[in-house]
Amino acid sequence: MDEGHAGKGIANAVYEGIGFGYRPRAPYATDPARTRGRFVPEPESPTRTPFQRDRDRIIHSTAFRRLKHKTQVFIAHEGDHFRTRLTHSIEVAQIARALARALRGDEDLAEAVALVHDFGHTPFGHTGEDALNAKMAAWGGFDHNAQSLRIVTRLERRYAEFDGLNLSWETLEGLVKHNGPLTGANGEGLDGALPATIRAYNELHDLELDRFAGIEAQCAAIADDIAYNTHDIDDGLRAGLLELDMLEDLALPGSILRQVRERYPALDDVRVGHELMRRQITIMVEDVIRAATENLARLRPESAEAVRAAGETIVTFTPAMAVEEKELKAFLYKHLYRHPEVMRVRVNAEKIVCDLFDVYFSDPRAMPEGWREGLDRAEDRIKARHVADFLAGMTDTYAVKEHRRLFDHTPDLS
Repeated sequence: MDEGHAGKGIANAVYEGIGFGYRPRAPYATDPARTRGRFVPEPESPTRTPFQRDRDRIIHSTAFRRLKHKTQVFIAHEGDHFRTRLTHSIEVAQIARALARALRGDEDLAEAVALVHDFGHTPFGHTGEDALNAKMAAWGGFDHNAQSLRIVTRLERRYAEFDGLNLSWETLEGLVKHNGPLTGANGEGLDGALPATIRAYNELHDLELDRFAGIEAQCAAIADDIAYNTHDIDDGLRAGLLELDMLEDLALPGSILRQVRERYPALDDVRVGHELMRRQITIMVEDVIRAATENLARLRPESAEAVRAAGETIVTFTPAMAVEEKELKAFLYKHLYRHPEVMRVRVNAEKIVCDLFDVYFSDPRAMPEGWREGLDRAEDRIKARHVADFLAGMTDTYAVKEHRRLFDHTPDLS
């Protein structure tokens, strides 16, 4: 995002008094001095807030580094300039910080939730998740959000005194609930069965699954939408699967294209595309700040707890932008995510994931040392979840390498 342009636009066009400099936290912000703590108690840092420590632990984790070689839309080796889960997460974190700053929330918490939100994604993006979910159907399925929680509470093994990263309650809450409550007041899942990983952890460490997350997690959630709605267009244009002219009839990008072409009639298409990206992010960020400010003025929450109890998402698009964003998502789904070339690669990637699951499940000795021990005597439920943990942690490149090691023929992903 062009921060100078965004700051000026917010100050002049949205409402007075909000910029991107330091401002004291609002009463409804999450206060790190009042954190609910960690599952395993630890002494506080003399130099960092709990949320700054969370962010640093996330960045230094193995799971974060693996995001470098995990698919966003296009398989990693298709080109050096396409986004991966890592670059996407960094972009989401930048937007989340900007929103939290403007709304006077805790920027470090918003950044931490943004950086950790994709930890549970499999190789090959949603294709890998769908394949693994099908393979795990008999044992509770596979959900990337639940897998993110599993990674940061169990699978990362870096510390002497605990498994996982031992993140603060607020960061875990944001990770699990950034898209809204997961259960009703009766504890039943709102969108089908609650993933077993989340239910089991919640019994040990209550994340209040029937309530909304704090303002910072809400910033991270909508920052995710802004980032992929914009940057997936950029990657689609770069891949040649989308063309600028295809966007002209869409309300949001179409209006921006007309403005850019009117002002710069001789500008080449590459730079027109870049102008479209930065302007779209700015417009969407300013729209969210406008909508959230109006919601805050209407609800008048006086604490972070009041935000959680508000009964609605506070950090939203305006109704008009929500319509335009929905139109854009539908366009991307039809013309990019379901493009024949993307679907061809998806079929081949799905086969790789399914083949690997089958061979590891039938013979755990095919897995590396450190993963296979004791599985020959384990019940199927435990063995399947263990295999899913191993597979979900793979990068695209490692999954292809493993398939080539174990099979005579590996599907072509190029």
